[in-house]
Amino acid sequence: REFLRTINHFAATLRESFLQQSNFELQLWNNYFHLAVAFLTQDSLQLENFSQAKRTSILAKYGDMRATIGAAIRDMWYNLGQRKIEFIPAMVGPILEMTLVPELELRRSTIPIFFDMMLCEYQLTKSFSRFEDELLRKLDSEVEGGRGDEQYKQLFESILLDCCRGHPQLAEPGESFVALVTGLLERLLDYRAVMNDENKTYSMSCTVNLL
Repeated sequence: REFLRTINHFAATLRESFLQQSNFELQLWNNYFHLAVAFLTQDSLQLENFSQAKRTSILAKYGDMRATIGAAIRDMWYNLGQRKIEFIPAMVGPILEMTLVPELELRRSTIPIFFDMMLCEYQLTKSFSRFEDELLRKLDSEVEGGRGDEQYKQLFESILLDCCRGHPQLAEPGESFVALVTGLLERLLDYRAVMNDENKTYSMSCTVNLL
C-alpha cells in the first residue's frame, strides 16, 4: 500500500511538472510505466494464486490494488496526448503484460489502450505496422511463459473489434489485425496445452498449426 501511494505521488508529480512541451521528460515517463507495471504484476498481488481465506482477507483490508494501479496506468497513458507516439512500440510489451493479468475488470479497462496505440501510429504513418509487429512478437513469449487464456482471447477480440468498427479508417485493417492476433493466440494456447502431452500426433498437429 505504501508503494502504491508512492507511485501515485510520482504520477502526480509527472503530470504537474514533466508533461508540458517545455519540460517533458521521456525517461521519467518511461520509468513510471515500467515501475507501475512491475508493481501490478508482482507475485504478492496475484490474488488468484492464494487460498480463498487469504484472498478474502486481503480484499477486505486493501482491495485489489491491481485494479487501482491499472486504472492509473491507463489514465497516465491518455494524459500523454501527442507524446504517445514516442512510446510506441517500446510500451507495447509492458501494456500487454498488464492486460494478461487474469483479472476481468483490469482487462476490460486496459485492453482499449491497444486501440489507442494503433490509432496513434495510424494517424502519423497511415499504418500501425510497428505496433503490430511488436505485439505479435511479445504475445508469443508471454503465452509461452504461461500467461493468457480463453477469456483473454475473447475479450481482446470483442473489445478491439468494437473499437475498430467505430473508426471508419481503421475498420478494415483493424478487423484483419484482430483476426490475426486471435488466430495466433488460439494456436499458441493449443500448443502450450499439449507441450507435455504424450499424444505425439496431437502435439505435432498443434506445432504445424502454429507454424
